[in-house]
Amino acid sequence: MEFTAALRKQIAQLAKAKCRRELGLFVAEGTKCVTDTLPHFRCRYLLATDAWLKSHGDILPPSVEAIGVRQSDIERMSSLSTPQQVMAVYEIPEDIPLPDDAENGLLVALDRVQDPGNLGTIIRLCDWFGVRHILCARETADVYSPKVVQATMGAISRVRLHYCDLASELERLAGSMPVYGTFLDGTNLYDSGIDRSRGVIVMGNEGRGISPEVEAALSHRLLIPSYPPDEATSESLNVAMATAIMLAEFRRSLPAAPVRN
Repeated sequence: MEFTAALRKQIAQLAKAKCRRELGLFVAEGTKCVTDTLPHFRCRYLLATDAWLKSHGDILPPSVEAIGVRQSDIERMSSLSTPQQVMAVYEIPEDIPLPDDAENGLLVALDRVQDPGNLGTIIRLCDWFGVRHILCARETADVYSPKVVQATMGAISRVRLHYCDLASELERLAGSMPVYGTFLDGTNLYDSGIDRSRGVIVMGNEGRGISPEVEAALSHRLLIPSYPPDEATSESLNVAMATAIMLAEFRRSLPAAPVRN
């Protein structure tokens, strides 16, 4: 396929949410992000410099036709402060409902988390701790924005986000599994005696926390304690940091996965 100025302009416009929705496309950049996502999304275009294709062209699937471009072209299309030598344009997959078997394990729910870096990091954390589905309030940041995709470091391939009316979905799930949220007046996470094998961990907005509508669906209020408890400390934790602590504690008591030979 021939690289044209029109194609370059179209790809550059995918930095905007409106254009991503209209075209049904999103961008991944950099060798690791592209190679991790290629097997999992339908690739519309793969654009790379000659130097990158010479070094990595043999790892591309036969179905993917690479388009050779100059580094200056990538810089004009890229959303990164330091553009890489390769970028892929993928078709946004169709929305799917939460699988029934997901209710047998651990889920994360995000109530209007809006910082792309936080969302990307949370997706990466879920990938690390084996959480395959994230419920998101519709006001949550767009998973297919370039900053989110980049921050996931390829984890977007293995973790699926479901945008929904979060309060209603949690109310439905609360009938069959525990729903946890973090609050300054909650029960100490480490002394709570909760069932850590299954449930929904709800994380709130960076500035406003968990909304009253979502809070009404919770069955457990938990506190991540500061140490020592009687000394002044930061007002709150970054939402991605708090998610890491919650996931680590929930997974801590489970049997370790067998080592693969």
